[in-house]
Amino acid sequence: MAHRVFILLLALTFSTALFSQKGKDDPVLFSVDDTPVHLSEFKYIYSKTNGDKADFSKASLQEYLDLYINFKLKVRKAMDMKLDTISSLIQELDGYRRQLADSYLIDREVTEKLVDEAYERTKQDVDVSHILFALTANPTPFDTLAAWNKAMEAKGKLALGEDFGTVAQAYSADKSVAKNKGHIGFVSALFPNGFYSLETAAYTGPVGKLQGPIRTSAGYHLLMVHDRRPARGETEVGHIMVRLDKYPDMIKSRRAIDSVYNLLQAGGDFEQLAKEFSQDQATSPKGGYIGFFGINRYEKAFEDAAFGLQKDGDYSSPVQTSIGWHIIRRVSLKRDEPFAVVKSRLQNQIKQDARFELSRKKMVERIKRESNFTEDRTTLDGFIATLEADTSKSFLTYKWKAPEKPSTQQLFSFGKTGRVTMGEFADYCARASRKRQQMSGSGITAVANSLYNDFVDENALKHEEHLLETKYPEFKSLMREYEEGVLLFEVTKMEVWDKASIDTVGLQAFFDKNKSNFKWEERAVLSQYTLVEREKDKINQIREYAKHHGYDEVLAKFNTEENKPLSRLEKQYEKGRNEVVDKMEWNVGALSLVEISKRDKSYNFFKLEQILPPGQKSLQEARGYVVADYQDYLEKQWLETLRKQYKVKTNEKVFNSLVKK
Repeated sequence: MAHRVFILLLALTFSTALFSQKGKDDPVLFSVDDTPVHLSEFKYIYSKTNGDKADFSKASLQEYLDLYINFKLKVRKAMDMKLDTISSLIQELDGYRRQLADSYLIDREVTEKLVDEAYERTKQDVDVSHILFALTANPTPFDTLAAWNKAMEAKGKLALGEDFGTVAQAYSADKSVAKNKGHIGFVSALFPNGFYSLETAAYTGPVGKLQGPIRTSAGYHLLMVHDRRPARGETEVGHIMVRLDKYPDMIKSRRAIDSVYNLLQAGGDFEQLAKEFSQDQATSPKGGYIGFFGINRYEKAFEDAAFGLQKDGDYSSPVQTSIGWHIIRRVSLKRDEPFAVVKSRLQNQIKQDARFELSRKKMVERIKRESNFTEDRTTLDGFIATLEADTSKSFLTYKWKAPEKPSTQQLFSFGKTGRVTMGEFADYCARASRKRQQMSGSGITAVANSLYNDFVDENALKHEEHLLETKYPEFKSLMREYEEGVLLFEVTKMEVWDKASIDTVGLQAFFDKNKSNFKWEERAVLSQYTLVEREKDKINQIREYAKHHGYDEVLAKFNTEENKPLSRLEKQYEKGRNEVVDKMEWNVGALSLVEISKRDKSYNFFKLEQILPPGQKSLQEARGYVVADYQDYLEKQWLETLRKQYKVKTNEKVFNSLVKK
């Protein structure tokens, strides 16, 4: 299994970029018989595999060229052995292709675009106001129209010059409108799940111009963008707080915070002063530490003061909020983080956001449009009519089965070749038993139409996946490398790994010839004493007694028939093989320090009982090492045979063109 993982990683490492130009622009670097390997392929693989160490020196290039030629020789042998025709390997490769095609298509057209878009948006904060016309999760058409009309009515008043705040207070269903008159303030991407359309309007719409109505999961919105600024990011802070409700008037609370501020100015330690004087019970024990926060988390005065600090360690003068006075100290600031740092986090957020499914559907519509998708709704309507005519309504239960004789009527097609029948859809419906039951309350027609839409989407993606090799040469190259990786694993397994494990005669002969490579260094025979945690108070007494007594005596003294808290194991270690033993004196009778096991909290120590001189290992004792070395030996022999069997021709002029030093 470890070998297979290695080979597949090797294949991925050797995955190629876009190698579309051949001939003069991309000459052949080497060939194995009649199979060419072009310069661009090798250059890409060398750079990717070696990373920062790809110095393009002649020695480095030659070393990697030899490795890559060996790789291609093994793959050529696998092809000649017809391993690519083995059904199990074909199925395995088909499985890799399906996984890769799905992720390749979705990641390329959906995830990557959304992540790039989100990253650019996180670079800005947007100052917005909005008016919300709320809708329930599953509104009726009547409710939707009513909300739309109400939004248009409010929009008309704003167009006539009425004050935004006044209109917002009269119309908005946002609970904060009474306090903020619809002015949210500065916000940053990503907006909450279901608000992608509002986020897009906020980041792409014109400043100072009313937008909407805009539909989100909450309802309709009228949106006004007031300003955009570089994103503040997140700041990590601590604070010292004096609460207003602890003092009879503002003057005394201000005096209290000023006295702390003066101590800071005089060189006092911020964390110690926070522990002594801060009246924030949640943070004062931690030296005032709050942690990271972004915009719109705390009151504007607190936020502005925190983000106004210029460098780590700076602290503010006293800042007033609705709950008290604060002295804020900056610990760190996260702003303008590199794409590589935030990419993974953005990917996870986006894949859990409704925008992902919206973009996926847009991709499906693009595929349908480019593939000349046509459908026959009359065929679908006829199928639904037969389902509705069934008085038992079994379609909405697990009992429903597709007709035994599948219909060959065409349901839809992608161009001239991607024909899908009614029978295939019926089979799909039968497999979708869970969804049929979950949606049973919606009725047969609604369930059937929902399944049909899912079925069309699934087939659109399948159709596009079949075209990936044609449309994207880099995908074709990647699939070739997957195939070569699978073949490489299989042929190496047959020619090297299995032989090394099964060939007992050859393994014994190899061991006999190379015995000097498999020897014991000087070893210590040790007693490892283990005492259960509940008896830990006895560990020093046991250790002291073990200094001058054998293990039989030690166990007899501290164990009884009813209670055996102490156990002993015999172990052998060479020098350098155990961290605890290596710290001991290498003398008979030496004791190690006591170690507490992380697994079971038991107390453990070693006693060195005997020192064994260097000696020869038996084949059984050295088997793992012998097999590994024998595999290397067999592989070298195999490669020598392959180089005689296949003609390898390298273009030295092309190779030298790669050398930079």
